Amino acid sequence: MTHPTPVRRDSRRPLLPQVLGLAAAGIPVLPLRAGKLPFGNCPDCAENRCGGRPNMKHAGPCQCPQPCHGWAAATTDPAVLSSSAWARSWEEAAAVAYHPAGAGVTVVDLDNAIAIAWARATLPPTRTVATTRGEHWIYQGTMQSANGVRPGVDIKSSMSYTRWLGHGAGTMAPLPAPVRALVVKAPTASRPVRCTVTAPAGRGQCPHRSPAFLERGIAMAEQRITDARSAIHATVYRTFLAVLSAHGRCGCLTEAHIARLFTAAQAKGESARHCADAWSNAATALGM
Repeated sequence: MTHPTPVRRDSRRPLLPQVLGLAAAGIPVLPLRAGKLPFGNCPDCAENRCGGRPNMKHAGPCQCPQPCHGWAAATTDPAVLSSSAWARSWEEAAAVAYHPAGAGVTVVDLDNAIAIAWARATLPPTRTVATTRGEHWIYQGTMQSANGVRPGVDIKSSMSYTRWLGHGAGTMAPLPAPVRALVVKAPTASRPVRCTVTAPAGRGQCPHRSPAFLERGIAMAEQRITDARSAIHATVYRTFLAVLSAHGRCGCLTEAHIARLFTAAQAKGESARHCADAWSNAATALGM
């Protein structure tokens, strides 16, 4: 993770050029409204009206052509960041946020002087960024995010976003065990939720010349999800769409194959619900 010039809101200077600099450095970014809230990035979800729930525009899960909910909207793709769908968001943005895990880091958000004193006595030194009330301690490595792990201490990494406040000072250290331990729960907490989606019934001609053809397709889909660094929602949906399009009409696709895809998606921070929604939306788009 490299460190361009800090992004600061200046009505005389558009944010987009600075945002593109962050993206070029491998930092997935998204615009924030006042109050540290993300924008909706499509007309149906302007001002986050849908929130992933039914609304006046459409019923059921959001079926936007691109991710529009918080951290999942963060991207390093300059074409997306410069697109007309995002233009108004950048014009009206009060700040810029980034997805820490997408940049390969974890942020320990220390909200007050007491939390900072605890960190200095407990955690190894690392890069620090000053905030309004405290500090961000940034470590190399990713983990589960959690709020309120201690008084005044939040963890921002996977499935989370935080404001970009500059490159900070100091040398970034590897993510230490004491930080990981802050969110450790029961051993089963990190296990993927079991796939409960039913494989589509076979109704079309089988395109598979051998079992290896299907196996190779599933393995490539798993790898595509695993390799994603940003736009996780969109990558998962498009991968599910491709799998169903190629393998979903003949009856060879099984629950075991779907479970492998869901496991890969959940390892990237997707919830079981988001996996099921993406699968259902992909099947609906293909008329299944």
